[in-house]
Amino acid sequence: MDKIKVLFVCIHNSARSQMAEAFLKQIGNDKLAVESAGIEPGKLNPIVVEAMHEIGIDISGNKTKSVFDFYKQGKKYHYVITVCGAAKSEQCPIFPGTIQQLHWSFTDPASFSGTNQEILAKTRIIREQIRTKVAEFAQASDRR
Repeated sequence: MDKIKVLFVCIHNSARSQMAEAFLKQIGNDKLAVESAGIEPGKLNPIVVEAMHEIGIDISGNKTKSVFDFYKQGKKYHYVITVCGAAKSEQCPIFPGTIQQLHWSFTDPASFSGTNQEILAKTRIIREQIRTKVAEFAQASDRR
């Protein structure tokens, strides 16, 4: 049986989509193939790397990727899940050939201000919101 292909998309592929990809790879099942990409790939957010490391997930070696490169390669997905915040949702792309497009709105950790510890605390909240949503998705995919 072919794997269910899932792509998480965000603006820079530096935080939310990276966390979602890591969580689904960790808690998903062998029926899933998971990737993430961004519209304008940036640099991996070091606070996000730290927040994920706290819970035993190392994304420090991840690279940011372009959704347009995936498109040019002819990749097809069963699910494209955009994880842009409400303020940027209009910039989240529609990926052609997708069976189902979902949108999960999460605040961008890059928008947080304050001390490193304050930003990290806010990032932990987003991390847990993403973990919960991904777990719900993985559980639903088990029933497919």
